[in-house]
Formats: sequence, structure tokens, C-alpha cells
Amino acid sequence: MRPWTLAIFFLAWPGFAWAGLPETVAQVKPSILAVGTFQRTRSPPAVFRGTGFAVADGRYVLTCAHVLPDSLDEEKSELLAVFFRFQRQDRLRRAQVVATDPAHDLALLKISGDPLPVLALGDSNRVREGEEYAFTGYPIGMVLGLYPVTHLALIASITPIAIPALRADKLDPKLLPRLYKPFSVFQLDATAYPGNSGSPLYHPETGEVVGILNKVFVQESKESLLSKPSGISYAIPIEYARKLLKKLQPASE
Repeated sequence: MRPWTLAIFFLAWPGFAWAGLPETVAQVKPSILAVGTFQRTRSPPAVFRGTGFAVADGRYVLTCAHVLPDSLDEEKSELLAVFFRFQRQDRLRRAQVVATDPAHDLALLKISGDPLPVLALGDSNRVREGEEYAFTGYPIGMVLGLYPVTHLALIASITPIAIPALRADKLDPKLLPRLYKPFSVFQLDATAYPGNSGSPLYHPETGEVVGILNKVFVQESKESLLSKPSGISYAIPIEYARKLLKKLQPASE
């Protein structure tokens, strides 16, 4: 067999590049949480808003700022919470917001109870276009139950968070501040859904987190996201979350 023939065989072998992904997913899943609100007298009591993952000492959770509710109905004892499945049972932990970074759409929560398994943070500055990563979360909320779903994602581009509109009347007021202070995000060739907001984007072999899923490209309308997904998603580089984590007490880092 010629050397070049052998090389082509290895390049074409399915799953050869990330043979360790199943093991990585198994290690990552216990750290993945559903983020939402809980109100005992409501039907349903739990309302899902996005995904998060455990970091620091296992009592902190990173997610997207837009996942958080604008307010809680304290009169009806509504509370912010995270949900997960452990030993075949659905679990709930009360959560509170300890820090937010609206400019980068990030939020840090502190949860009650024993520490959870944490994910290690990688170096997002070393991510290159063309590399493949994975993300795990709850794509359509808890419709599928508390079972995290994993997808592969190609880094299609490293692009500005706010791309200027071609016409002035198409400018979104929410994007104007980002035009003054632009920063780059990862554009992914991957199908994600609103429930994936807050999902960790991680290396398929090491499990190190390099980004946080925060939005999807909408082709027609928000209602078409499930029936006609664009296949274009975005993730915030984890370097900005590191800055948020520095606000914690030294003992929690």
C-alpha cells in the first residue's frame, strides 16, 4: 500500500479525529444544568429559560445574562433555580445572581447545596477557524426531560458580535453600544436552539470550555427556529467569563 493511500484512509475514517468524545461527554454532562424559575403554585411549577454549567468550587454556575428573568414574583414565592437529574431523580437547587456582564451577555449564579462537578476553562484566544468543538445543553428546554443533548460545532468564523446593518433604518438599538466597543465571538456551523443559551462550548477531547452559546441566527422569525433552523449559532469566548469569575472571593476561585 502506498503511503499516500494510507494517509487518505486515516483522514476519511469516521470519528478518528475525536475518538475520545464519548468519554468527554460523559464527564461533561454532570456539570450541565437547566436554568429557570420555580413557583410551587404555578402550572407547571418549573419554567425553563436556558442552560448553565458548574464552575469554580462547584457552587457557581455560568450562563447567559439574557437567560435570567427580568424580575421574580416574590409575593408568590417565585425563585431563580437550576435543575438537573441525579441518580434517576430530578433535582432543584435555589440560585441567586452574584455578578452579571450585560455587555458580553454573561451571568454568574451561586447555588445552594453541595458542590457539583465543575468544568475546566480553556484558552479561547487559541481557538482557530476550522477547528471542531462540542456543546451540551437543553436545546428545547425540558420538553425532552432533564437529559442534556450534545452537538458538534465547527468554528466557521471569528467575527464581530455586532455586524453593521446595510441601512440605517435596520439598526437595532440594542446593538449600537456594541458597535462602539466591538469584540469578537465564535460563529459556529451548528444547529442550536434558544434553550442552548448558556451551553458550554468545549474541546471534544479535553472538555475544556472555550465559549458559551448565546444566540442563533434567525432566518425568518422566532417561530421558525424549530421548523427551519439556520444552522448558524454564536458563542461568547470564555475569556470574558474569566473576568467575571475574578469578582469572586479568593477562596472560591
